[in-house]
Amino acid sequence: MVYTIQDIQEKLSVVSEDMEKYVRQNKIKVGKDGAISAKTYQTLLNFYSGENDVVNGKPLYVLNGHKIAVKTKPFFESKDQRVSIFQDDAINFLKNLPAASVDVIITDPAYSGMNQKLKLGSGKIIGKYSDAGKGHAKWFEEFHDTEENYKTFLQECFRVMKNNRHIYIMFDSYSLLTLAPVVRDIFEVKNLLCWDKVNIGLGHYFRRRHEFIMFASKGKRPLNSKSIPDVWKIKRVSQSQYPTQKPTEVFELMLKGSAEKDFVVCDPFLGSGSSAIAAIKAKCKFLGCDISEKSLSFSKERVEQFLKTNTDKYQKSSLLGDDEAMTKLFMNGKS
Repeated sequence: MVYTIQDIQEKLSVVSEDMEKYVRQNKIKVGKDGAISAKTYQTLLNFYSGENDVVNGKPLYVLNGHKIAVKTKPFFESKDQRVSIFQDDAINFLKNLPAASVDVIITDPAYSGMNQKLKLGSGKIIGKYSDAGKGHAKWFEEFHDTEENYKTFLQECFRVMKNNRHIYIMFDSYSLLTLAPVVRDIFEVKNLLCWDKVNIGLGHYFRRRHEFIMFASKGKRPLNSKSIPDVWKIKRVSQSQYPTQKPTEVFELMLKGSAEKDFVVCDPFLGSGSSAIAAIKAKCKFLGCDISEKSLSFSKERVEQFLKTNTDKYQKSSLLGDDEAMTKLFMNGKS
């Protein structure tokens, strides 16, 4: 039987650039048309399936039945091991996950594009844009939403997702203009959803009242419900104690459309932990990361209290807007 590098890439959805780098670093012999020995095939299969005890010198940690390579144990893990949060940057975190280990990705990456380009005055949340990298502005330096970064990020998302699964990525209008084509190059974009925040926000050229959510898939998978509209009327979080905190209902709607009980939900940009709370409510397992210590501490406290008391300390009441269809979805579940 002839084994090839392409067999591994197709079987486990491995990004070709990652495998080429691994082959070079480990001086693996590759023949004509990507041919490899049976032993090499098994070695690569074990590596990208997460079945080794150590990967790149990092110990493997078992999460939800999968082994992942981490420098340390999770920053936080629930007693039942259904919720795990790590401190890492998004791309490195995804690179350490085994292929086909995640069911749904729901995430809200930093919108640095508009602020990097326009740099208008002072921001309500981040302070002076000229001070990027200092204080609250630091998160702009942690992940610039450039086309290059997004391509790498999305390729890793594609690799870790199982076949026939969904991904939801939040955008502002500025970033969407340049990054939507990148998403379409990697995933099958199915729709562009609009989050209507009900209450008007800030803005220099028309005041903002919405954000976008790109809905895409890896393979084919129908929605759980045909009653979910493409405009989500959900009030913004007012007086939030964490910058850019999103209502849990935004993430809950994503999961109402795409998750089943015990699905592994992943958020590589954890932020305030709203996605984690949504996953718990949906009876899913959750895997998240953030590089910010404030994010991790905030999310840990929030998740711990919710698991203990079934109450959300940082969003005490529903933020659903006046929309009959939305209310019905949350009152009655799937429609």
